[in-house]
Amino acid sequence: MPFASALVIFAHPDDAEYMCGGTVAAWAREGTAVHYCVLTDGTAGSNDPAMTREVLAPIREAEQRAAAEVLGVKGISFLGFRDGELEVNLDTRRAVARVVRTVRPEVILAPDPSRLWSGTGYINHWDHKQAGTLALCAVMPDAPSRPMFSELLDEGLEPFEVHHLWLAGEEADTFVDISESLDTKMEALRRHASQGAGESEDRVRERAREVGEAGGLEYAEGFKAFVLRDEEQE
Repeated sequence: MPFASALVIFAHPDDAEYMCGGTVAAWAREGTAVHYCVLTDGTAGSNDPAMTREVLAPIREAEQRAAAEVLGVKGISFLGFRDGELEVNLDTRRAVARVVRTVRPEVILAPDPSRLWSGTGYINHWDHKQAGTLALCAVMPDAPSRPMFSELLDEGLEPFEVHHLWLAGEEADTFVDISESLDTKMEALRRHASQGAGESEDRVRERAREVGEAGGLEYAEGFKAFVLRDEEQE
């Protein structure tokens, strides 16, 4: 189901590639104008005692730009909030609403904020949950409501109603075939060298296979899809 335009909202550089890199690559090939909104600076992404936040920030931004180029992403907004300390407040909501009103995407892709863990081997990152909540806030009420953030009107950013929302989580009901774009997803992940993303390729491929099996495909990414306004019924 390709869209004319898409906005991926996520917390850290590399989150989008893990979450929906195959989908982004597939859609971009079909002509979708995909944009990224990176919420944090990614500076908590190293436990090396010699690595500082100040040094890591430009590294992670450069890696994200390189990965996005591999996938065919059209544009990136780096909001620069502090990694590990992302909050849902008026400042972060305003910043995300600004991006949504600027890009005016047909669909938003974001992490499911209700996901607390996966199985017994993964606890979801605080920032991921906040990123998903900020996406929901943008959908309602921040992007479509004129009374919200009147300063955005002063910037010439009129309200915008998001028609489609896709959340990546455990309750997928919509699957994107990434059999032909999985290698591109892997290539994009390799661009995040500071995170050792290339070391997780076997796990990523296995996850894509499991999701594909659930969707009747060889390899897939899965989402819970909301149709908030059906254009065909307008």
